[in-house]
Amino acid sequence: MDKLLRRIQSLNLEYTDSPQPKLLTAMPNPYPGRDYQIEVVAPEFTALCPINPGQPDFATITIKYAPDKSIIEFKSLKLYLTSYRTVSTFYEESTNRILNDLVKTIGPKSMEVTSEWNIRGGMSTRITAAYNKNKPAKGG
Repeated sequence: MDKLLRRIQSLNLEYTDSPQPKLLTAMPNPYPGRDYQIEVVAPEFTALCPINPGQPDFATITIKYAPDKSIIEFKSLKLYLTSYRTVSTFYEESTNRILNDLVKTIGPKSMEVTSEWNIRGGMSTRITAAYNKNKPAKGG
């Protein structure tokens, strides 16, 4: 646990043009034999619009998952999501990338990432990407 604590304390966000999945940190699930859900809501997600460079897009990211052996450490998740602030990305790309990076880090039983984007041009957008350990992904 000391090694994990030192890793979390040493996390350092660098603003680059790419998300930083290396920030994500897995922790042991304290109840690996129990089926339960974790839901994390991040209402201040920001990324840059790839069509209008420099224009921010704002979203609420909701992550729901059933953990297996590991859970995500929240400070690392916060820093990872913040790393998108200087990334030009389409809504679909960021939503699916967040799902892929989290699945790779913690290997949950199932996970769903939903991004709800603020109104732009008179339209709001919601994107949901899902993973299930028992169902292989198609197309991604």
